[in-house]
Amino acid sequence: MGKMKKMKCTGILLCAISILIPSGALAYDLPSLNLGFTSFMDGGPPAGPGFYYTQYLQYYSADQLNDKKGDEFPFPDPDLEAWVLLCQVIYQSDQELLLGGKWGLNFMLPYASLDMEYGAEGPFPSDNGAGFGDLLIGPFLQWDPVMGKNGPLFMHRIELQMIFPTGKYDENREINPGSNFFSFNPYWAGTFFITPRWTTSARIHYLWNGENDDPNRGFGDADDSQAGQAVHLNFTSAYEVIPKVLRVGVNAYYLKQLTDTEAGGKDISGSKEQVLGIGPGLLWHMHPDRHLFFNAYFETEAENRPEGARFNLRYVHHF
Repeated sequence: MGKMKKMKCTGILLCAISILIPSGALAYDLPSLNLGFTSFMDGGPPAGPGFYYTQYLQYYSADQLNDKKGDEFPFPDPDLEAWVLLCQVIYQSDQELLLGGKWGLNFMLPYASLDMEYGAEGPFPSDNGAGFGDLLIGPFLQWDPVMGKNGPLFMHRIELQMIFPTGKYDENREINPGSNFFSFNPYWAGTFFITPRWTTSARIHYLWNGENDDPNRGFGDADDSQAGQAVHLNFTSAYEVIPKVLRVGVNAYYLKQLTDTEAGGKDISGSKEQVLGIGPGLLWHMHPDRHLFFNAYFETEAENRPEGARFNLRYVHHF
């Protein structure tokens, strides 16, 4: 059957979705999250204190939407493609604030567009068009690297990320650029130098979501909804194949929702999300102040969310 319905929507990770179908609810309701946007050498800024501008470009595609058991949901021939632009400005101070950590501030704003096609007419979720997503603001503490005889051994950071509901939202659409609720998404990130040229990095987030007092129509007659709590992490390992120029390695992310999404104060059974993405990546140190990351991820073990492939390009400039 040919493609008969096309929808456009926005959202970094295709998460702010609730889909009602005759057999029950398939809820994709978590806010936009950092799944694979950051990777190698994540424990510290690449060039010390100062201002940083980072531009992300991500492409995501999926041809299946999974249910709570991880099985493909019987939508007719779904075909989903997304392009995401994410702008980030960071200031890293050289002033110690607490326990030797130097304070900094992170601002991020996404803009995304998604095309989704099915092989038949609906009823399927409707979109709210392209637009800006929710603003992220994160104060952080960055510690100087712990040094050894042959160079750095370890560096790390903590950040108290807050996601504010500034993005475009319409309760009469299931798929929106913004979430329409506040989220608290703190993390710890660290990089370990196994050898001077071999590193491993990890970033571990906890996610808490506030109430949406104007839930989309996918929640029926509920006066409010609340996405569940979750943990998500990025982890990588890379080797410096050309000193001070090129690192190559593997990168991955994992998301696990811990509590069910709620509607009208009641849990929606079977609404927890999960996904694992893994693939190759590289980091090109173009200049001490200019760095280019490329990461590819191929998803598996997805539950209550799309399962596809993600390709991320990230440029970092230090002023």
